[in-house]
Amino acid sequence: MNITGLVEHIGAKKSMLCVGLDTVAEKLPKGFEKNTAGMLAFNKEIVEATKDLAVSYKINTAFYEALGLEGWDLLEKTRAILPEDSFKIADAKRGDIGNTSSMYAKAFFERMDFDGLTVAPYMGSDSIQPFLDYTDKVTIVLGLTSNQGSVDFQTNPIYQPQLYKTVLQSISTWGTTEQLMFVIGATKAEMLSEIRGIIPRHFLLVPGVGAQGGSADDVCRHGATSNGGLLINSSRGILYASSGSDFAEVARSQAQKIASATADFL
Repeated sequence: MNITGLVEHIGAKKSMLCVGLDTVAEKLPKGFEKNTAGMLAFNKEIVEATKDLAVSYKINTAFYEALGLEGWDLLEKTRAILPEDSFKIADAKRGDIGNTSSMYAKAFFERMDFDGLTVAPYMGSDSIQPFLDYTDKVTIVLGLTSNQGSVDFQTNPIYQPQLYKTVLQSISTWGTTEQLMFVIGATKAEMLSEIRGIIPRHFLLVPGVGAQGGSADDVCRHGATSNGGLLINSSRGILYASSGSDFAEVARSQAQKIASATADFL
């Protein structure tokens, strides 16, 4: 699915919800084996409970890579269970010299057939271009993150303009709005209006709603565009909303709250 397909999907579902599958064996509800088999079974239940509400799913690859060969197998099996009509994101934050980035792009865009891949911009244009060479895929560049360390470089006032603004402005010229998306943390919602002045038409992937304290309503008020323009991600707030046998029902309820909040802006 490309951006055009994503826009159509958002319009049809009246939702900008992205569900993050940051699955951890130790956090699985009772009844699931605390291993990769249990994680896959859990992922299937979450997808089944949310597939009519979510337009996108984001797999944070670190939670799978940490498990070695079994984790990589789980990653590919989880990718395979995602609905075909969803926008499928590998949250891998890759980025390296050109020939290495080419291999990362091949792994995630060809072998595993993800629609979008998160990319770190620090090494500059030649580290991002190999991803942009896949014109039917979406390169999702880190723009402004919610972690405490973001003040070290991204919003540090010694840089004028602030470094994240330079990143957004520069990278937005390297590809089209069909090829590029940017990550903007939900806890920075009040900054979205200014960000929209820099990148008015690009889609934004906004993590941090739910467990990290971000508000879907605030994000939409400051960042939504005429075609939606947002993928609002919640991971822990949906996955682990309940540790009981009602986990899927409660996960769906949490997903419904976010989807409904975004529908008001479509």
